[in-house]
Amino acid sequence: MMQQALFCDLNRPVAGVDEAGRGPLAGPVVAGAVILDQRSPIDGLRDSKKLSPSRRSQLAGEIRRHSLAWSVAWADAAEIDRLNILEATFLAMRRAILGLRIRPHYIQVDGNRLPKLTFGAGRIEGEAIVGGDAIIDAISAASIVAKVCRDEIMVELAGIYPHYGFARHKGYATADHRERIDRFGPCQQHRRSFRPFSSMTQVLQQGD
Repeated sequence: MMQQALFCDLNRPVAGVDEAGRGPLAGPVVAGAVILDQRSPIDGLRDSKKLSPSRRSQLAGEIRRHSLAWSVAWADAAEIDRLNILEATFLAMRRAILGLRIRPHYIQVDGNRLPKLTFGAGRIEGEAIVGGDAIIDAISAASIVAKVCRDEIMVELAGIYPHYGFARHKGYATADHRERIDRFGPCQQHRRSFRPFSSMTQVLQQGD
């Protein structure tokens, strides 16, 4: 299988790339990029959504210790509102790729579209793989470090914005989160271009 064979040549490193946090109402979208070391395999890599929080944290530690290179980066709520969530996700992915201490020869991204892979005067080749986080170890690793990083960010934001319960729901549209938005209104970490905020804006404009 081509995707697996690509990993064999250490002189042509392949980076897996994935994101966490496209769907929430608040917080950044975070991307991970990982170049695994095939001489130090990590057992149990899979889509981060299929792992418990404790197992994700354990694996994230192993990835950081044993991979050839790893990086996480993000686009914040203001960038998401300015660019749209897809372009902000691609921006986070590009930042994560640039953060790798080893320049990858090839990029494998979870999904059906690639971010722009031209960096300065050079271009890195790559492919988008639907369901890649379930079948490509490097993408699974990227999804894990991205998810763990994003959860840590949301816990930190909970201390800054205590009214919203970010540590519990991580910014997703739970009933509790929606109720808190209704009570307190959105904060700077909320994505104003997302529903229900766009609906709120329309109601306010109609009342003017």
